[in-house]
Amino acid sequence: MATIIYTHTDEAPLLATYSFLPIVSAFAGAAGVDVETRDISLAGRILAQFPERLTEEQRVGDHLAELGQLATTPEANIIKLPNISASVPQLKAAVRELQGQGYDLPDYPENPQTDEERETRAKYDKVKGSAVNPVLREGNSDRRAPASVKNYAKAHPHRMGAWSSDSKTNVATMGERDFRSNERSVVVEADDTLRIEHVAADGTTTVLKESVPVLAGEVVDATFMDVAALRRFLTEQVARAKAEGVLFSAHLKATMMKVSDPIIFGHVVQAFFPTLFEQYGEQLAAAGISPNDGLGALLSAVGDLPDGDAIKAAVEQGLADGPALAMVDSDKGITNLHVPSDVIIDASMPAMIRTSGHMWGPDGEEHDTLAVIPDSSYAGVYQTVIDDCRAHGAFDPATMGSVPNVGLMAKAAEEYGSHDKTFEVPAAGTVRVVASSGDVLLEHEVQPGDIWRACQTKDEPIRDWVKLAVSRARATGAPAVFWLDETRAHDANLIAKVREYLPEHDTEGLTIEIMAPAEATAYSLERIRRGEDTISVTGNVLRDYNTDLFPILELGTSAKMLSVVPLMNGGGLFETGAGGSAPKHVQQLVKENYLRWDSLGEFFALVPSLELYAEQAGNPAAQVLADALDRATETFLNEDRSPTRRVGGIDNRGSHFYLALYWAQELAGQDDDAALAEKFRPLADTLAAQEEAIVAELNGVQGSPADVGGYYRPDPAKADAVMRPSRTLNEALASLG
Repeated sequence: MATIIYTHTDEAPLLATYSFLPIVSAFAGAAGVDVETRDISLAGRILAQFPERLTEEQRVGDHLAELGQLATTPEANIIKLPNISASVPQLKAAVRELQGQGYDLPDYPENPQTDEERETRAKYDKVKGSAVNPVLREGNSDRRAPASVKNYAKAHPHRMGAWSSDSKTNVATMGERDFRSNERSVVVEADDTLRIEHVAADGTTTVLKESVPVLAGEVVDATFMDVAALRRFLTEQVARAKAEGVLFSAHLKATMMKVSDPIIFGHVVQAFFPTLFEQYGEQLAAAGISPNDGLGALLSAVGDLPDGDAIKAAVEQGLADGPALAMVDSDKGITNLHVPSDVIIDASMPAMIRTSGHMWGPDGEEHDTLAVIPDSSYAGVYQTVIDDCRAHGAFDPATMGSVPNVGLMAKAAEEYGSHDKTFEVPAAGTVRVVASSGDVLLEHEVQPGDIWRACQTKDEPIRDWVKLAVSRARATGAPAVFWLDETRAHDANLIAKVREYLPEHDTEGLTIEIMAPAEATAYSLERIRRGEDTISVTGNVLRDYNTDLFPILELGTSAKMLSVVPLMNGGGLFETGAGGSAPKHVQQLVKENYLRWDSLGEFFALVPSLELYAEQAGNPAAQVLADALDRATETFLNEDRSPTRRVGGIDNRGSHFYLALYWAQELAGQDDDAALAEKFRPLADTLAAQEEAIVAELNGVQGSPADVGGYYRPDPAKADAVMRPSRTLNEALASLG
């Protein structure tokens, strides 16, 4: 039976769902479209791991596993909203909240010693980081700005900060002894099961991962970051930032790269505060205080230590001695190094570039910045954009072209699928990948503390990725550029496969290029400034980076993108944009009952989902719903009904009302389905007649604190009351039933 699955996720998108989903359900129900929900929130995923500790009423099914299975079938039709990719501090905070709500959950074991603690840690490790996306993404990504959004952005360009030719903003990256330069890659010739092992200098062998299934044609990579080289690099960049008089900032992905990047983040913290860790490092470690969790966690925990005051003084001295730190919130003293998940590279770098190459300093003012991106795999992309802005000035959203993306992400492709194969090296020796025959496929000499990882990219997703790239180039007429570097081991193997699979498709008259990322960036920027579009065809990490970088420059946000994932076995996954600003939106709602989250991504995702449902269920009314929603969304944009930033305007709830009004009017006015038009005419009339009353009810609650009963797991009754404050609108929607 065909069903649209609408996901409950986290933070602002979850709160918006309490307002928008009743509208979706009412409209869908009137057209005979079945809509169900599944909870894939961080809290829901945590609870699903511990059913034996919960009461029957508290238990939550493993909805993520259920949807992962569904995504491999032609029946899949999933609308996936942004979810938390939990860092360890976020995971701990969610556990504390759930414990406070009466859920009997164990604490997160920082250093598990017993079998029970190790089992608990393994369960929590399934939840942290990007636990959702690799499970659901059984297809590659087609992500682009809908024409209506691009046209709106050109007519109403967002503000871009001016760039100066003497800007001192730059990217600092290692370029040697890092993941990029140490990478080795092999294409597996036959199905096999590999193992990863560490051979110490004395010959002692430790199996790091026993069973790694691989398929014929699969690309398997291994690499490591030399931590001694990393520490030297970071120390140099701290000194460089101070010498150049710019802010120091680190840009990582501690959420998605949930094993490697928190470790790298910890090294950044130690490099910035060398004296602190020389004097108190052993004491902090003995107390279980890890720099990987950030400066904020350290400062919160040291109060209980005998030298707590001295440690805090050492932190203050480190801040005074070092360069000025970029700030997350200068008013509250929250620095770039406070929380590993606060500064996420794909959101933070475009925001910096959009704002004249500036970040906020401790003085509450904007300053040039040294953006430290240790691994050099993709750092050159951002440096190229910075150099272009320094030479040519800021981009003009009113005239600039677009860079849609076709991303290789199916079946946990590339680096984001490496979590279970990433290790902090325990001792000097060799880490190697060994075939079942005993042949060593890949190996590296390593030292204690080095960060070693392997990743896999299956052949079937690569073939599908090439097919999708050609189809998008054919559909749009835009050049398609594979962002692949022949001097990088992994990319060289992908280039060979791209060249093998391109002849399977009709590419006559199409422009298909292969360029290294920095070169591809320069090519795309040159076209952007001429108002021309260029499709970026990228691996998984660059998919993530590019689908924030270019939309933020073009549209001011990545939340307004259409993200379609044609699943390889049929069916579809429809993603609704990025959630990087979601925490700040929740804070504003709780403080002043105003949610500025923009649900435009949800509107866009719902259209192709309804179209797929019409096909799956043989229900033409679903297609009528989709066509009407598409037209309504364009009206929504032209009438500028997106949420404003501050109390007094319409917020997320008001924007949902206007979408419902325009959608009902489109359905009432269409002549493809007379019965549906008749059904929606009274609702359209009521919403239009009661517009003033409904807006007054929605806006009337603004300005006072709001209680939704929890950050990670809101109380449904409280959240519903906060997000549906218009009795007039609620009764009008109920009349459809």
